Amino acid sequence: MRSPLRSPPPPGASGHSRVLFAFVRGVPFAIALLVVAIELTPVHVVYTGPLLTATPALAAVSMGPKGTITAAAVALVVSVITATYNQAWGTQMVYTNLLALLLVSVAAVLISRAMRTRSQNELNQVRRIAEAAQEVLLRPVPARLGPVRAASMYLAAETGAQIGGDLYEAVQTRYGVRMIVGDVRGKGLPAVRSAAAVLGAFREAVHYEDELVEVMNHCAAALQRECAVPGAVDHEALAEGFVTALLAQVPDRPVVELVNRGHPPPLVLREGKTEALHPASPLPPLGLEDFITGHSVKAESYPFAPGDRLLLHTDGVTEARNRDNEFFALSEAMEAVRARTPAEFLEQLHQGLVRHTRDRLADDVAMLMIDRFDGFEGGEGVDGEAVREVT
Repeated sequence: MRSPLRSPPPPGASGHSRVLFAFVRGVPFAIALLVVAIELTPVHVVYTGPLLTATPALAAVSMGPKGTITAAAVALVVSVITATYNQAWGTQMVYTNLLALLLVSVAAVLISRAMRTRSQNELNQVRRIAEAAQEVLLRPVPARLGPVRAASMYLAAETGAQIGGDLYEAVQTRYGVRMIVGDVRGKGLPAVRSAAAVLGAFREAVHYEDELVEVMNHCAAALQRECAVPGAVDHEALAEGFVTALLAQVPDRPVVELVNRGHPPPLVLREGKTEALHPASPLPPLGLEDFITGHSVKAESYPFAPGDRLLLHTDGVTEARNRDNEFFALSEAMEAVRARTPAEFLEQLHQGLVRHTRDRLADDVAMLMIDRFDGFEGGEGVDGEAVREVT
């Protein structure tokens, strides 16, 4: 849990900025220690009143109201100790220092509270804009798609308010249910533009391309066209940018077909055990086609029978860390979930992520889950839920 006395560093701050920010937070307490050292040694002839008076004001710059109150309390304790040690009680200087410290402390707390409120309001406004833009790009998937039930979830990172580049979609076509989950390198508007290009190509190509690989090729071509537009992508993203993408297709047969371009493998939950569907021939992400060797790319098939559940996700799930720097154990979390529907399943996974990270996600999270329940005419589906096969 984050200390209530600490104000978080600015969103997106680098490691150097974080060190500098931590140093600034320690300045008020360093001043208090310096005053103690001066007053309790032969150097106490130096007048230290203004130093202590400035302590709450300095704390208000880098700390929240609670941190400012703590700094003011430390300064008050130091003032009382030094006045007692030097037998200065009853002098005008001591009471003047205490009055000045009180006035500066009250003003510093009020200013710190106003700064915190203004900063939080600005951050909330930017987050609302980011969420609105994300909702336009990522629409919720239908709860029912042919032989599968589906649910999706997007969680924005706690730190920062930039729009992420996670993407997902699920569409029912004449070839079966086709899905995509992807992750664009970087954040901000360039990432959103890249995600929109890939999603737009997917939503169009899924309806007329027979082969899943060709759908992926359309997504790659759309990304290349987007990167070729002057000013659409910044220089850093153009030099190092890419999109990891995973396409999945659930046909009428009890299988799932996958084309994976550098994305975390999906997890299938079968009879209470999870299995990662790793590609037999790993492929580079979209935008790095030069690294594809000469062999032809084909979709890979895996068993996906009625009662199975499939989770497509971005690396924000598996790379979520707790205070001990431990990764989120997604497989174990899935095996522990007891839910009747995909929506309930994702909600329980969400709660597990919240507990693991203390509600401080470092990266955006996108999850898409389906379960297959056809072939059970009048029977039971996942977790005993009665279902009927659609003909």
